[in-house]
Amino acid sequence: MGTHGKDHQQLVIALIPARYSSTRLPGKMLREIAGRPLILHTLDRARSAKTIDRVIVATDDERILNAVRDAGGEAVMTSPEHQSGSDRIAEVARDLPEDSIIVNVQGDEPVIPPETIDLAVEAFLGGNPRGSKGVSTSPRDTLPTGRVSASEPDIVTTCEPITEHWAELLNGNVVKVVVGDDGYALYFSRSPMPWPREASLRYGGDPGKAIEAEPELLREHYRKHTGIYVYRREFLLEFASWPQTRLEKWEMLEQLRALEHGAKIRVVDSVGSSIGVDTEEDLEMVRQMLEG
Repeated sequence: MGTHGKDHQQLVIALIPARYSSTRLPGKMLREIAGRPLILHTLDRARSAKTIDRVIVATDDERILNAVRDAGGEAVMTSPEHQSGSDRIAEVARDLPEDSIIVNVQGDEPVIPPETIDLAVEAFLGGNPRGSKGVSTSPRDTLPTGRVSASEPDIVTTCEPITEHWAELLNGNVVKVVVGDDGYALYFSRSPMPWPREASLRYGGDPGKAIEAEPELLREHYRKHTGIYVYRREFLLEFASWPQTRLEKWEMLEQLRALEHGAKIRVVDSVGSSIGVDTEEDLEMVRQMLEG
């Protein structure tokens, strides 16, 4: 069992959901990057994180299973019927030790910095944001959502600033997150948010022109959600038992299910940038990074 941070002894397990089918980029987990399947690059990143004790790939395809095992990794087959990555890893988590810390690392994030994984785990173990002293993780009565303390977040996730241009803000594949002053998520959306009302009025009501003229608006106010979640095993199992909610179905964002059920999602800034591979363009960008 690993020791992470001050006074914390937790088993921290990275679970990587990796299904074969993909609407925009079929078979992407096995697409070659620098001579190796994409999923193996993500596996390497998770293994390199200092806080991670064990890494398991959860897949629905024997080709992915064999690719991981042939590379010396741990992989398990899961049902092909799962609707989300969280549902897939929950199947694996049922057989893991109680009170484990689960790190959901998206399989299509082959360049996620290991330091970002460590930061998210440490933020979860540390409790409240804004410099709190953290919470004890000694055994006690568990709260309804699997927390060991009322001050512990249900989920820790990560974000990056949107710094490129207005087009990225309009891109529905880029998930935006609005974070409150307390460090917790208020909402996630595929739409541009928050709306720069005063700035846009300075340019005839056009927010695009406002951001082009004042690029600091992007850096200061817009964050994109990145694909990592940290939660306690018990919360994950409860979350997976909840039915899909109205907003989740509307935006196709499962984190909205958590918010609609009142879960507390702490958001921390990533260390460096990552790329979720959803398109051929994303794949080529990652290839240039890892092969160049």
